[in-house]
Amino acid sequence: MKEKQQGILFIILAGFFFASMSFFVRLSGNLPTMEKAFFRNAVAVLVAAFMLARTKEGFHVQKGSWPDLLMRSFCGTVGLICNFYAVDHMNIADANILNKLSPFFAILMSYFILKEKANKVEWACVVVAFIGAVFVVKPAFNMQFVNAMIGVIGGLGAGIAYTFVRKLGKKGERGPIIVMVFSTFSCLCTLPFLTVEFQPMKAVQLLCLLMAGVSAAGGQIFITKAYTKAPAKEISVFDYIQVLFAALLGFVFFGQIPDWMSLVGYLIIIGSAIFKWNYLRKE
Repeated sequence: MKEKQQGILFIILAGFFFASMSFFVRLSGNLPTMEKAFFRNAVAVLVAAFMLARTKEGFHVQKGSWPDLLMRSFCGTVGLICNFYAVDHMNIADANILNKLSPFFAILMSYFILKEKANKVEWACVVVAFIGAVFVVKPAFNMQFVNAMIGVIGGLGAGIAYTFVRKLGKKGERGPIIVMVFSTFSCLCTLPFLTVEFQPMKAVQLLCLLMAGVSAAGGQIFITKAYTKAPAKEISVFDYIQVLFAALLGFVFFGQIPDWMSLVGYLIIIGSAIFKWNYLRKE
């Protein structure tokens, strides 16, 4: 199997694992969002620590990485909490597509953080994607709109976080260190909320949250493998298969069927991503 084909396979597997994470978060029931976020990241801390313990460099962080690591961790934590909230209060396919606005937010934030200038086609794709998001968000004066906007903020947080991951990657910082710091930071941020509103869990709920953590770790591993096998411009569009996995899981297990406006939004956002991918591939 060629490296590009391996990259496509790995990014599809990453999409399945990330969709599974959303599924298990929803399946864990009406636990507080902060509690769900804490246990998801606690598993990621253990996985990252295990990976780092087996390396020669161990837990060493490169000089000058801490400011960017903390910014990545803060924005990633905001994005994660908002995404989990959206998963609990929306169709999981809707929550996933709003989270997939993150690459478009990353284009926007790269201009300010990395001083990378996007071309006119990329800016046009960003505008079109946000138009698609309007169909999913459905602006109105109700809680559905509030829930959807929290999902959009989740995509924004993730987009900024990915921009800092890219900045750290340029500095040569290791992936497991980035995951370890982010996950530890998230646990520390959510821990105080557990002391205030901790809700005792049933064994099945704990199992669901542990599976969410394992799924998230699997997603991180496979998406990292994917981008080591092929450049982003060749395979990134396949990441949107996560939305299809999420829609399938939502339909089979929760009876969720996206309405026509959401479906139009999916088509516009994914269509914009496909157009951008095809344009970059030809450069």
